[in-house]
Amino acid sequence: MKKSRILSLALAGALSFSMLAGCGGGTQGGSANTPSGGNETTSGNTEGAIKIGGIGPLTGSAAVYGLATKQGAEIAIQEINALGGLQFVLDSQDDEGDTEKAVNAYNKLIGDGAQIIYGCTTTNPCVAVAAETYAARYFQLTPSASSTTVTEGKDNVFQVCFTDPNQGITAANYIKDNNLGTKIAVIYNNGDAYSTGIYNSFQATAEEIGLEIVTVQTFPDDSNTDFNVQLTAAKDAGADLVFMPIYYTPASLILSQAQAMGYEPTFFGCDGMDGILDLEGFDVSLAEGLMLMTPFNAWGEDERTVNFVTEYQEAYGGIPNQFAADGYDCMYAIYEACTAAGITADMSAQDICEALIAQFTSADFSVDGLTGTGMTWSANGEVSKAPVVVKVEGGVYVTQ
Repeated sequence: MKKSRILSLALAGALSFSMLAGCGGGTQGGSANTPSGGNETTSGNTEGAIKIGGIGPLTGSAAVYGLATKQGAEIAIQEINALGGLQFVLDSQDDEGDTEKAVNAYNKLIGDGAQIIYGCTTTNPCVAVAAETYAARYFQLTPSASSTTVTEGKDNVFQVCFTDPNQGITAANYIKDNNLGTKIAVIYNNGDAYSTGIYNSFQATAEEIGLEIVTVQTFPDDSNTDFNVQLTAAKDAGADLVFMPIYYTPASLILSQAQAMGYEPTFFGCDGMDGILDLEGFDVSLAEGLMLMTPFNAWGEDERTVNFVTEYQEAYGGIPNQFAADGYDCMYAIYEACTAAGITADMSAQDICEALIAQFTSADFSVDGLTGTGMTWSANGEVSKAPVVVKVEGGVYVTQ
């Protein structure tokens, strides 16, 4: 059955949420009606609510991603609960982007009665938690852990984000088909599964289609601050396009240092670069002409996007990135699947898991969301949706 009613559901809850949003909620991740110091997100009467346990970095270097996924999910839950039917409660735990802490967070959530696991935000913690949820039979949906190792061999783990290979393949073909560059340099984080996974598929596809890669430069960690060696190598090799499958923090430094050395190629990134325009202290003029693939354009003019962006800004301030949109879509995907499968809060986590697996892999189940229309899932947990390429023009995304 076609799940086309998400927009009407979101609109139905929008008034209720906008009233709640005025009660507070800053950029540090507090829900509009979360008690001080607490992590649970609720709205209305949540007696008999389905308990969702969220895991992601709410502090530390990756907090910008974890907070976005948490906040996007919170908005969706406010809307869903305002409908008065099936109710959710979200308990978000901080893993600081660390594998061991993610497993500890999972164990706490299970001990507190979580029935569904939402997360993790980043890949390595998600792989560790997925092993636990698979063994214990908890349904798990991640908004942003994009490596195929997250779901590999686990029938209970699903992704709302694009997989890394999909992004690498799509990027190489898009660059080739649109003649964006004749000589390609690559800069990627070889200590990160996300960055490495995209690079590997990009490189293989580039070789197949005759896209010339003139230099490949790496760095070991997102805390790296000096990229002059990598940029000099790209410039000396005559690269007119630099492909960067990295997150926006190191990307912002690369753009700044490229300008300082007078190097002006086309820079092309993937979904991890989304949010760079809202990075505190970043001169957005440095990103002019930057191209990236993202499932979500916060400057889109469709009603669904406009409503979400408005609600997000009222609750948290700032422009929501695709991580926030992925979090929002996760909650609606769970809601639609629970509704279709007749899931109730008194069911065991294991029974819920099996019912959701059957629903997500059903041939007639699809979800319309912020990050894709008609999203479907394969038995290996991978989502099917089309990426969007945007270009930064005048400080906003323009869909290409």
